[in-house]
Amino acid sequence: MQNDLPDADLARATDDGSSAARIAGLHVHPLKSGAALSFDAVRLSPTGFENDRRWMLVDPSGEFFSQREHPRMALLRAVVEAGRLHLAAPGLPPLSVPVDPPLARGVPVRVWNDAFDALPVDPAADRWCSDFLGEPARLVVTHPAMHRPSNRQRTGDIEALNGFADGYPILVLSTGSLAELNRRLAGQGKPAVAMARFRPNLVLDGLDAHAEDHLDELHIPTDDGPVVLRLVKPCPRCPMPDVDPATGLRGDEPGPTLANYRADPRLDGAITFGMNAVIVEGIGRMLRVGQAVRGTVRF
Repeated sequence: MQNDLPDADLARATDDGSSAARIAGLHVHPLKSGAALSFDAVRLSPTGFENDRRWMLVDPSGEFFSQREHPRMALLRAVVEAGRLHLAAPGLPPLSVPVDPPLARGVPVRVWNDAFDALPVDPAADRWCSDFLGEPARLVVTHPAMHRPSNRQRTGDIEALNGFADGYPILVLSTGSLAELNRRLAGQGKPAVAMARFRPNLVLDGLDAHAEDHLDELHIPTDDGPVVLRLVKPCPRCPMPDVDPATGLRGDEPGPTLANYRADPRLDGAITFGMNAVIVEGIGRMLRVGQAVRGTVRF
């Protein structure tokens, strides 16, 4: 049957509202608020990227440490290899402890309003981390029985589980959004900032600036089967992006520049940059840099 629609109208009529993108980066932060690791491939676990935010530093009362108060944590590098967690930081000898410590009595910890039990790792790790921070600290790992779901008002029918992430298992950001921020910084004569400041897990290329704000789901075909991620909440930003991950020093940008154009009415004017995501389908499957992504829009 002949279609008599003009070309422009035909394009609109056949547009399914999807956006084509590709995976440009995959990042894991084994230690909450520690240095990011970049990989060519990562496996999806029930709590997000495998080993992401699986370890955490807490004070004697169980409250978590972060770069908000301790920007030098950006220099704390944790690497999982051959069943060991390898810790490295400036001025300290490297330390290696088992990935899975002996099952012991849980210790109470807190991430924001969530209180739960974690496993202590090793007294030697506690001393090492205390020396690094300059105050008493304990290294803990997620407990096998830990059950910490995201806010169901955001995730709906999906029970999205977390390790020690603030509230959602995966953070998504696009290269287009970072490019727009750096364009604005350049316009003020200020240096560009790196993606690592924003601590994303999944970085997408091929989208317009902040297009991720308006996407509903990401559909990623993999060799193991489909992966579907749902974008459920804009990511509100604290002062942590002002910390340079290369030096562990806090500067005066990009927070003020973001505040000039990223006040988000969806979160009562909070400054947002990136989107929190949950897993709809694909636990156990591998994501790889370069894979095609189709983003469906939210109507």
